[in-house]
Amino acid sequence: MENSYSGKIIDAWAQPALVSMVQKLPEVSYLFKRSGSGKYAHTSLSPEETVELMDRSGIDKLLLRAWCRPGEWVCTNDQIFEYTNRFPDRFVGIASVDLHRPVQAVKELRRAIKDLNFKGLFLLPWLWELPPNHKYYYPLYVECIELGIPFCTQVGQTGPLKPSEPGRPVPYLDEVALTFPELVIVGGHMGFPWIDEMIGVCMKHENVYIDTSAYLPSQYPKQLLDYMKTSGRSKVLFGTNFPHLEFKKCTSQLGNLDLPDSSLKRFLFSNAQRVFRL
Repeated sequence: MENSYSGKIIDAWAQPALVSMVQKLPEVSYLFKRSGSGKYAHTSLSPEETVELMDRSGIDKLLLRAWCRPGEWVCTNDQIFEYTNRFPDRFVGIASVDLHRPVQAVKELRRAIKDLNFKGLFLLPWLWELPPNHKYYYPLYVECIELGIPFCTQVGQTGPLKPSEPGRPVPYLDEVALTFPELVIVGGHMGFPWIDEMIGVCMKHENVYIDTSAYLPSQYPKQLLDYMKTSGRSKVLFGTNFPHLEFKKCTSQLGNLDLPDSSLKRFLFSNAQRVFRL
């Protein structure tokens, strides 16, 4: 069944397709090979080519994430700015920082938001092997609140062969939300196998959200869909995790979700628009 939704779509989690990123993330490269996904993972696509793929799939805006890992930048904020500067109406920058250097990290985040017009901070706990309640994150949370931007992270098990424990919603994200109730948190990759935990954290905390990146719509669990039809209408954001999943493969399955139009519009567009202040 083709997607019958005709409105705008915001993809809340994507990366540029760059060969250099895969080379610096052997854990992810192995995942792509094992899963048979990532058609564009070993190809570098220009901003123009990426926009063409978005147009074919009905995606209006792409939130592109910079990546930093211990000791190395995988994709810098300035590399992301090459996309957002070229197509400011189509790409939105999400910054990353070197978590092990707290003072420099706060300065880099401030630069990315104020000078590059980025709209969020992204850090991946499994990549740093530090859960989000670790002390290194805390100065960044304060800065996110001051700047009025969301903190974007990953919840659930890791696809790459790294420990999954840092991705547990409880106790880690729950503790962060209790300590920083003003902080807007977007937990990507849904939280599997702790879906119920993640939904519970969202229900408990006003400023905690879920994005569905790294899962095809056909894989969304029933309890998440039920939540999206009821009290979670404003709490779940659409994401692909491109180039891990192809845009078209994700959007072509949206018509099978059996969501009310009001829920579908919030999920695909207005929730992300509100959360990221687009």
